[in-house]
Amino acid sequence: MIVTIDFNSDEAFYIQLCNQIIFGIANAEFREGDNLPSVRELADNIGINMHTVNKAYTILKQEGYVKLDRRKGAVIAINADKYKAMETLMNEMRVVLAKAVCKNISCEEVHDIVDAIFRDFCTMEDK
Repeated sequence: MIVTIDFNSDEAFYIQLCNQIIFGIANAEFREGDNLPSVRELADNIGINMHTVNKAYTILKQEGYVKLDRRKGAVIAINADKYKAMETLMNEMRVVLAKAVCKNISCEEVHDIVDAIFRDFCTMEDK
């Protein structure tokens, strides 16, 4: 697993880490049942605090991307509660779309962006 943290970014390290793991799942870099590195190992590899990695893993667990097992550590385990996922997605997209409206980005342009991103993920899954 290759994780890079942008130490100059305004985005918190734990958010960067969560997002990269979610992207890895979407890109099929990680599959159901795959083990993630231990908290200590990942923290040492990318040069961040163990508590930061632990926070990221906890959030990923709460959001249904991993399960935490005392023996195996963090394991990819996608919670298939589609209704809850759709509700969360709608709430997150509401903010993103409000920002688009404020910047005069049209509905058609948003659709084009969403289609392009989905194509990217589908293409990456085929690799």
